[in-house]
Amino acid sequence: MSRIDESLDFVPIRIAVLTVSDTRALADDKSGQTLVDRIQKAGHTVVDRKIIADEREQIAGQLRAWCADKGVDVIISTGGTGLTGRDVTVEAHRDVYEKEIDAFGTIFTIVSMQKIGTSAVQSRATAGVAQGTYLFALPGSPGACKDAWDEILERQLDYRHRPCNFVEIMPRLDEHLRRK
Repeated sequence: MSRIDESLDFVPIRIAVLTVSDTRALADDKSGQTLVDRIQKAGHTVVDRKIIADEREQIAGQLRAWCADKGVDVIISTGGTGLTGRDVTVEAHRDVYEKEIDAFGTIFTIVSMQKIGTSAVQSRATAGVAQGTYLFALPGSPGACKDAWDEILERQLDYRHRPCNFVEIMPRLDEHLRRK
């Protein structure tokens, strides 16, 4: 099973947080704040935080800008992953991905099933990689953000997590770009 190898040093990473909402501001962005609090408690750095309306091109544009920024290792967005007409975060993420991390959505669904039962079927949480940056799209509820961080991301974004983790392969995510 998974474990933390205490003989290794913790490696902090740089994370940008994006809230997708037509109605939220920083003062009432509970999901974004939930992520910020957990990221910082884990020892990582929040390098930027923004709120953007549910507009596919704006979301994709912000994701691309952060992917191009060598000071951002990971992007976590919250909101816009549902089934309504305004929910376009998943589509915006997929516009940016070079590779999708298919199992992330599956694992998130398994975690969600334990918390909210069959309502988990309504989530379209997704993840991928672009320009050497990890991108994660989480639902807009604070509970979903807690579940994703506590049950998946905190471990996978910890270099000491065994048998493997996302951090240890970060230097190789964009190797295809360097071969040209």
